[in-house]
Amino acid sequence: MAKQRTESMHLTSSAIKPGGQIPRRFTCDAENLSPPLAWSGAPAEARSFAIVCRDPDAPSGDFYHWAAFDIPANVSRLTESRASGNAPLRDAVNDFGNRGYGGPCPPRGHGAHRYHFKLYAIDVERLELPPTARCRDVEHAAGAHALATAELIGTYSRS
Repeated sequence: MAKQRTESMHLTSSAIKPGGQIPRRFTCDAENLSPPLAWSGAPAEARSFAIVCRDPDAPSGDFYHWAAFDIPANVSRLTESRASGNAPLRDAVNDFGNRGYGGPCPPRGHGAHRYHFKLYAIDVERLELPPTARCRDVEHAAGAHALATAELIGTYSRS
């Protein structure tokens, strides 16, 4: 297990401001595109990265919207609408039952939900996970190998 350090790693998005509203185009109410994400300050020992997006405000508890993993160490951003399955990274199965990104889609009238995009700097090049891996599996495996983490939280609600 990697020893996590408190590095000054940062996760940002040109589309989502920290604590701000997630634009509709990145949700189930519109184009359902994955947002652009960029990071900096990763430990030099990082061999890969993983990103997990979850909604802790879902009625049934944590709801996982996305996990991208085995992102090469020389990558420091993902573009908007990065298509699922494109090399050089892998996507897990989300709680909608689909592989790849599933945007915010809280129940109507349920108020604002928080969406946590968490970046993991990992001490191995590949997480040993099967093709059927779910987002929770990625979160667990990435956490066990994390050198550092960074988080970006955005909100979304449906009236």
